[in-house]
Amino acid sequence: MSARTPSKPLLRVLGVPLIERVIRDAAKGGATEFCVVTGYRGDAVQSHLKRLASALPEVVISTVANPDWELGNGQSVLSARDCVAGDFLLLMADHLFDPAIIRKLVQLRPRAGDVHLAVDFGLTANERIDLEDVTRVLVRDAVVIDIGKGISNYNGYDTGLFHCTHALFQAIEASSGRGDLSLSGGMRNLSAFGRVKSMDIEDTFWIDVDDEAALSLAERLLRQRESRD
Repeated sequence: MSARTPSKPLLRVLGVPLIERVIRDAAKGGATEFCVVTGYRGDAVQSHLKRLASALPEVVISTVANPDWELGNGQSVLSARDCVAGDFLLLMADHLFDPAIIRKLVQLRPRAGDVHLAVDFGLTANERIDLEDVTRVLVRDAVVIDIGKGISNYNGYDTGLFHCTHALFQAIEASSGRGDLSLSGGMRNLSAFGRVKSMDIEDTFWIDVDDEAALSLAERLLRQRESRD
């Protein structure tokens, strides 16, 4: 997407930057405070968020810089550790979603050491899914027992929307010690102990905007949603 914007979180979808859509829709779902981890071209993202914070006085928006963003997305999660005192939502800057998913996630109360993951179980006729890129999950009795992009035995898709406890930080650090500094690595560490619980999104809208095709689809689906509203 670099031909459209030098910073992906600022990619405009129907005129609104991705990161702004994520924050606005999460706020509609009940989130009240945001800590945005910035990396590549983070100054531009930070400048936009300062303007957005002025336009949304009902929420608090702060930023933390991750100078080691190239190490993996797990490092970005670890960079936010000092921003959160208790349980927290973890969202991706390029994943759009219906606020109803956030409302449902917020209502969950993960036990100490657990994480709740919003899972899309729509395996057939799901135009939102890029099978070459999506992170897959295997769920049994509402517990995620395997997760990863390359797994062949799966029954759902990771939406990138989580309700977490601080156990996630320890899990990422443990995974990093084995050479995998990724969010999925941390989730695999937790899932090995039955600590990742699934939440069925029940065909609610979400999409990972990763390329031109996904951008076009996202804009079409958003227009359809807006026309119904």
